[in-house]
Amino acid sequence: MAKTNMYYEDNRDLAHDEKELSISLLGLPMRFMTDAGVFSKSAIDYGTRVLIDNFEPGQAKSLLDVGCGYGAMGLPLAKKHGLALTMVDVNSRALELAEKNALLNQVAVESIKLSDQYEALAGETFDSIVSNPPIRAGKEVVHGILSGAIDHLNPQGHLTIVIQKKQGAPSAQKKMLEVFGNCELVAKDKGYWILRSVKS
Repeated sequence: MAKTNMYYEDNRDLAHDEKELSISLLGLPMRFMTDAGVFSKSAIDYGTRVLIDNFEPGQAKSLLDVGCGYGAMGLPLAKKHGLALTMVDVNSRALELAEKNALLNQVAVESIKLSDQYEALAGETFDSIVSNPPIRAGKEVVHGILSGAIDHLNPQGHLTIVIQKKQGAPSAQKKMLEVFGNCELVAKDKGYWILRSVKS
């Protein structure tokens, strides 16, 4: 299949266009290196910010960020809440940036893996999973992230996602309810929904 240079593909041959973003998230000063071919390279995506602000760690000690990009969601959450962080993405350039950004922000990371959804995480489980799923990759991929999460959560672990209403939030809510037997609409902000399911 032909590459389309989208952030949800692994495009190693794109020309570089590195930028540095400086921003406060959860009251923490954060710096992020970004580049061409990664999601939301010019600014932190609004949906990501809404999820960060509405994430509830509860008793969680570990966090998996699925489709982590350059680390804009996982790194501030791990730093603020003291979570052992694992990050996965299909985009190797994004993962290289995530590694740089972990060092820049002095966040210790358990592992950063090239992985299509949960492919590289066989047998691994976490207390919490977050995702700003790649809508443009299609419904099958988005719902794969939602349904696959349950096998990688510890009992009482939780999945928290952000998705725009117009880009399939009601459908995602239905899928999470089907998989987990529960789905809470935690917040709505400018069309973005924060959805949370807990593994019983």
